Amino acid sequence: MTAPHDTPPSAAVADLGAAHASATLLERLADSLGARASVTAVFGEPVTRDGVTVIPVARGGFGFGGGTGREVGAAKSAEGGGGGGGAGTQPLGFIEITGGKATYKPIRDPWTDVVLPLAALLAGSALPAIGRALRRRGHH
Repeated sequence: MTAPHDTPPSAAVADLGAAHASATLLERLADSLGARASVTAVFGEPVTRDGVTVIPVARGGFGFGGGTGREVGAAKSAEGGGGGGGAGTQPLGFIEITGGKATYKPIRDPWTDVVLPLAALLAGSALPAIGRALRRRGHH
């Protein structure tokens, strides 16, 4: 391993170039993803019909990663890596404005509103029967 002061000037310049390229990549990713996860993605464009205005509401988020590269060894071979990112939104509900009054109305999730309570009800009604069957089986 070489000490920092033993690094040839060309390697130091290559490292600076790779660092600049990495910073530029991160800035471009953040700008691109930030534009997609904007306020209009969370609060959509209002729609007005028959005196009622509806504003969609969603949860949004984004993330990103970057990379870098450098020259290594006497043969000046290059190595590096990169990254990417993504953005997403999930509808939550809408704001309804009627007659000067705004009301938030959530979008119901069928899994949490119907399926899970139904599964809990079925499991609750089946457990006593299973318990009785196991007790009877233990007496034989």
